[in-house]
Amino acid sequence: MTTLQDPGHIRRVGDTAEITFHRQIARPIEKVWAALTVPERIADWFAEVEALELRLGGAIHLHFPAVNYRIQGAIVAFEPPRLIAWTWPKADGSQSTVRFELAPDGEGCRLTLTETDLVWSEGAGNGAGWHAHLQALEDACDGLRTPWARLAEREQAVSEAYKALAPA
Repeated sequence: MTTLQDPGHIRRVGDTAEITFHRQIARPIEKVWAALTVPERIADWFAEVEALELRLGGAIHLHFPAVNYRIQGAIVAFEPPRLIAWTWPKADGSQSTVRFELAPDGEGCRLTLTETDLVWSEGAGNGAGWHAHLQALEDACDGLRTPWARLAEREQAVSEAYKALAPA
């Protein structure tokens, strides 16, 4: 099994799961903010952007073409350049919330990513996915795209380790 370096934390909250990641990113907060809010940079590390209204209540529609998966969420917190959060609708009609918080830290910044209200059984899979995507975020700050195949490879490599962090 792969040993996780800098793993996310998965915890049970009632019947749901919450995942939290803390990352130190060696890029100025403005570059990291751009990677979270500029469609071309979001596509470099995460997903294609079909709609993005950068305001409280604005739409965020993402497409993951390699797996033909789409989400249509709404921005529920927006405080540039320190906070953006959006809803992530689920097939059962419920939704989780994805929250990115940035804080300056020397010449770089500290990122905290939290996803709340996940179905407990989805926590490990989401943890592995976020882990893989966050590995590509620093490159996205510099305009470098990580191919989907590489992201999928990274996710697969940490999948079992995340299952061990969040047993059924």
